Amino acid sequence: MAAVTRTAVQDVPPIGRPEAARLARAEYQRFLEMLRGLDPDGWERPTDCTRWTVKDVAAHIVGETEAFASLREFVHQWRLAPRVRREIGAHELIDGVNEVQVRERRALSPAQLIERMADRTEAAARLRERLPRPVRAVPVTFPVVGRRSVGYLVDLVITRDVWMHRVDISRATGANLDLTSKHDGRLVADMVSDWAATHVDPFVLELTGPAGGVFVRGDAVPTRVDAVEFLRVVSGRGSGDGVLAHPLPL
Repeated sequence: MAAVTRTAVQDVPPIGRPEAARLARAEYQRFLEMLRGLDPDGWERPTDCTRWTVKDVAAHIVGETEAFASLREFVHQWRLAPRVRREIGAHELIDGVNEVQVRERRALSPAQLIERMADRTEAAARLRERLPRPVRAVPVTFPVVGRRSVGYLVDLVITRDVWMHRVDISRATGANLDLTSKHDGRLVADMVSDWAATHVDPFVLELTGPAGGVFVRGDAVPTRVDAVEFLRVVSGRGSGDGVLAHPLPL
């Protein structure tokens, strides 16, 4: 049996702007393909996201995509977010934004959600890719990971959000979760790198499955877990102890 390659977590290469754009477009398409393949009854199933059905998750991603395809829609959602955040008792402003996205699209049919998603993905990907450097440099504070930039948001966070919600829908409906080393493995490695930057504990993280890999910092007893389950746990969708108790908001 061939030896498993261990990657020192500090050696995971960062995702640059051109690669981020490719990953974003691919993830949008994978999400769309999953929606198109859902059975009618799957849309109303509950997900790991509190209070959200599969349809609500789809509405959130459609709203997020439309916000990044249109400055007017982006401003509209963020203008309403503070009031909505207070209504739902959330701590983070982004929770208000997400709720606006879901509420305003809840009356749409699954076919309409799919149509709107398909119509706006390229515009959203293009805007994210071409955002001017001064805008990309604007600092933003994120939970847990701290102060980053708008560039971090548009290059990485949004694609991770689509990816994680694709996982949510797959778990809720049994839909096939298409995972490859080239696409999903690259996203997972980058998320592991970000997660490692939030704490100082040593680890040997053995992530199994098509999107997995072995990531190391220092010397520690190996933690073996499926790559998708690892991200469910650190995102708060599952529970873990030891090194898995360190969170990464997704």
